[in-house]
Amino acid sequence: MIELKNNPAGNFFLLAGPCVIEGEEMAMRIAERIVTITDKLQIPYVFKGSYRKANRSRLDSFMGIGDEKALKILKKVHDTFGVPTVTDIHAAEEATIAAEYVDVLQIPAFLCRQTDLLIAAAKTGKIINIKKGQFLSPFAMRFAADKVVEAGNKNVMLTERGTTFGYQDLVIDYRGIPEMQSFGFPVILDATHSLQQPNQTSGVTGGMPQLIETIAKAGIAVGVDGLFIETHENPAVAKSDGANMLKLDMLENLLTKLVHIRKAIKE
Repeated sequence: MIELKNNPAGNFFLLAGPCVIEGEEMAMRIAERIVTITDKLQIPYVFKGSYRKANRSRLDSFMGIGDEKALKILKKVHDTFGVPTVTDIHAAEEATIAAEYVDVLQIPAFLCRQTDLLIAAAKTGKIINIKKGQFLSPFAMRFAADKVVEAGNKNVMLTERGTTFGYQDLVIDYRGIPEMQSFGFPVILDATHSLQQPNQTSGVTGGMPQLIETIAKAGIAVGVDGLFIETHENPAVAKSDGANMLKLDMLENLLTKLVHIRKAIKE
């Protein structure tokens, strides 16, 4: 699994990148910057980028630059920088297609109970990262993971990304991290989607990016195995989820602090 590879420092691993692939130059710039930072800090790194966004509030929301074009960019990131890549899939028929280009298939939170999707992903043999549904308890994620394992794939990771609190907010119950770790799978904390504020009257999801550092620090202190952070050079003009992404210029400082926390709790 990812956290055991090239990790002499015993750090958490990182899944990070833009919410969606907006173009090749943008993806390559972001990947290069994060690779430089994570190499320096000895953090195992996986480049994240959605090749298509299916869960959009409004019909006119940006969905992608084209499936094949975006998937080829993800493959280029892998080939150029030698890092694994992860992308979301939304339907069973997407699993084998995406698996040709990326190393990790991610199941979106709102689809984490979709049996046909989980089985199709499992059968690719790739690592499967299942995001916890905003509507599920941590314990219930055991059943999602079991579907993948029972389909013949033990390469499972689980991601905490907040629980619905009212109509327009999410909260993180940090007790869920050790609970999900007890299943025997690596657990990741999504420090950006956990700060979304959905169901805004504008039809565009809001967020509280000023709290990303707070959320991430708490996760590392609790002992999470990995972090998921969406980042962009200029979140204000990002085509998806700009309201809760971390500005790329802030990433190195944040990760440096988190490495210190990780070291402290290990000692």
